[in-house]
Amino acid sequence: MRDLSMAGRMRPRAILAGLIIAILVAPTAATAIALGSNLLPLPDVLLLVRQKLPLAFPLHMIASGLALIFIAITAAARHRRGFHRAMGRLAALCVLLGGLTALPVALASEAGSVAQAGFFGQGVVWLALLIAAVIAIRRGDARQHARLMIAMAAVACGAIWLRLALWLALALQLPFEASYALAAWAAWCLPLGLVLLLGRSGAGDHRSEYHKAQALLLRA
Repeated sequence: MRDLSMAGRMRPRAILAGLIIAILVAPTAATAIALGSNLLPLPDVLLLVRQKLPLAFPLHMIASGLALIFIAITAAARHRRGFHRAMGRLAALCVLLGGLTALPVALASEAGSVAQAGFFGQGVVWLALLIAAVIAIRRGDARQHARLMIAMAAVACGAIWLRLALWLALALQLPFEASYALAAWAAWCLPLGLVLLLGRSGAGDHRSEYHKAQALLLRA
């Protein structure tokens, strides 16, 4: 009876996670993969970056798009240890490739120096959190591993928030360069800051902290 009741509680969460992935994560990831695979025409600014980095740029777009998908699936499958571990390894590989290639892509970007620094910083933090999460699980600290992976997912969600922020800036006819520079930092710093804040406020109840932070990321 207990297993049935737990399954009954998990089913609505799984449905909600699936809807969020379909509505937010999947379109962003699919667009990145399509642009990296040359299935969609690149905007002029991205076309210039691809010309500078014909290998690193497509790899960055495809790996980062796949990372979004695998991170979301890994989070949704947290109660299925074997599947969670397999998806987590795929997500880690994609984050590693996406993060490493993000660094030269950021420097080759036609954006201003502030935006370049924002994208470069995002790549560095993404990689640092991944490495720390791997070290934590190797040491057997599953709780710290979960916190770090949630923080890493918050940084990954910056790709979603960046597109939403730019769409809003265009809709409101805000200065594009200033909006782009602000979004390059805010899109990943704000989600990461909120996750870290939740981690501190819920230090007395680790299970509650995990679920609150994960729910926040899935809504991103």
